[in-house]
Amino acid sequence: MKVNALAALLRGERSDGALLPVYGEKTEAQKIRMSSLADIFSEKYGDMPEAGLFSVPGRIELSGNHTDHNRGRVIAGSVDLDIVAVAAPTSDMTVRLKSEGFPEDIVDISSENKPDERAFGSSAALIAGVCEGFRQRGYGVGGFCACTVSDVPKGSGLSSSAAFEIMVGNILNHLYNGGKISPVELAQIAQYSENVFFGKPCGLMDQLACAYGGVIAIDFSEPEKPEIECLDFAPVNEKYSICVTHTGGSHADLTDDYAAVPAEMKAVAACFGKEVLRETDEARVLSSIPELRKKVGDRAILRALHFFEENRRVELQADALRSGDIKKYLSLVRESGESSFMFLQNAYSPKAPESEGIPLALFLLQKLLPSVGGAYRLQGGGFAGTVQAYVPQKAYPDIEYILKKTFGEKSCDKLSVRRAGAVKLL
Repeated sequence: MKVNALAALLRGERSDGALLPVYGEKTEAQKIRMSSLADIFSEKYGDMPEAGLFSVPGRIELSGNHTDHNRGRVIAGSVDLDIVAVAAPTSDMTVRLKSEGFPEDIVDISSENKPDERAFGSSAALIAGVCEGFRQRGYGVGGFCACTVSDVPKGSGLSSSAAFEIMVGNILNHLYNGGKISPVELAQIAQYSENVFFGKPCGLMDQLACAYGGVIAIDFSEPEKPEIECLDFAPVNEKYSICVTHTGGSHADLTDDYAAVPAEMKAVAACFGKEVLRETDEARVLSSIPELRKKVGDRAILRALHFFEENRRVELQADALRSGDIKKYLSLVRESGESSFMFLQNAYSPKAPESEGIPLALFLLQKLLPSVGGAYRLQGGGFAGTVQAYVPQKAYPDIEYILKKTFGEKSCDKLSVRRAGAVKLL
């Protein structure tokens, strides 16, 4: 439909059938947000035909901190914060994408795109990478105009970059491929874009959780065919809210910190003639510590040992969710957080010892939560950004008040898991 017709549809009730299953009680607020976005699109690009409305959620890592890039296990979920796009196909081979608060990206996709180190870290590079990923896999690519708005905070550990990558793929999937591309393949294309074109050596978890939806256990033993199991998170949702607290600090200068984690884990694996830690085992690492200290150093060993412990912990947490054992699940959440802090060592960057918001937040939660129950852990990639806490519903206002007083009025997001991943809404 034309963009102005889409805006009118969103201002009425006929769009409720498509939006209610995704947004529930937030549907009316979302309709205002989306109709406004359609108006912005119309002002910038005109009343284009064949316009669609698309949504991709942010994601939250629930277990498996820095395990995916070494073919480990994780548990992740999509959250009720998302990036929304109004997009329409064009007759040329140019992508024009305007995100709220950012300059317009204009990317020529008429021929093969190649990574350019000068563009590393830019949204234009992500667009070029996703389009090239589609082309390499034999899928249709074409030009489009899009306007986006996102309530997934940048640098929040909720994967705003992965949501953006998946959104570009989501638009191409529906405009030029009939929506036939699976969430797994969308995620793999997005990971390729971030690794090769954006210059960040991430694993596949972020993109897969954004594309898939719900809470999923993922085994990356075979990265091209990850094993995915949907888990029931309702028993946890009924008693606890997930509070994600933004502690401050920027991810902009932390790429080398992130890159060092998989690199050091893989360096340990290489000592045994293996590519990744999943191909070796903890017993061999433990028995070889004296030699490993000389070859890779202590931190690499500790990060490898974290991997083995965390990989086992993921399966135990999945078992706890399968059986509805919330107490066991939360106990393992705390263990995961402690391992990340002590052994993985991604609670803060050694380059910025004056900026340790994550350890400060974890200390406060350690003091606040035991008396009311719940659990807490480092959120996402670490080094700067966020922590996550499971807070009993009745205690939430008091915990949130203290965290906001410390880190700022807009520092806390109260999250729930949404079932829908990358979708075309209308």
